[in-house]
Amino acid sequence: MSDANGNPMIELMEEAQPLHVDWYEGLWIRISVGVLVVFIGAVLFSSSAYSIQVPGAYARVDPQNLTDTPFNEPGLHELAPGKYEVYMLAATWQFTPNEIHVPAGSTVKFYVTSPDVQHGFKIMDTNINMMVLPGQVSTLSATFDEPGTYKLICHEYCGYVAGSPIGHHTMFGQIIVEAEE
Repeated sequence: MSDANGNPMIELMEEAQPLHVDWYEGLWIRISVGVLVVFIGAVLFSSSAYSIQVPGAYARVDPQNLTDTPFNEPGLHELAPGKYEVYMLAATWQFTPNEIHVPAGSTVKFYVTSPDVQHGFKIMDTNINMMVLPGQVSTLSATFDEPGTYKLICHEYCGYVAGSPIGHHTMFGQIIVEAEE
């Protein structure tokens, strides 16, 4: 078949043939899609049901010069009844402040940075677990409903001082949640 100028024309198929997939292969495709849907559902459910948060990079600061920032005087600040914010420094082998007292039912937003090296920041029995990088202000919040002592640990090995690995085990703190009177 050719057009008016004598050039050959490609004849289009009248009807496209469906793609043949063997039943066994089709079964595994369906199973794979089903498993993927279940995993996505599990992630969405757990993130909402268990208040899983992704740490945010709130701001950047000069890690060598923290004098004009809230980290110059780290500590707990009450914003409203039951609402607090904490500015914390994670420096080699210590958290500043390393002890915080709040009443039960309080929501505390943590702002944490480091002036020296990478640290970990984990509050046991809460949803707070983040990396602390020099110059980056990381932030997460938690509500402390149950009175008690919540341990704060550094879960990232934060280095040597003068060639010695001593001291990392001393990088801990605590959050003391006091029962309301």
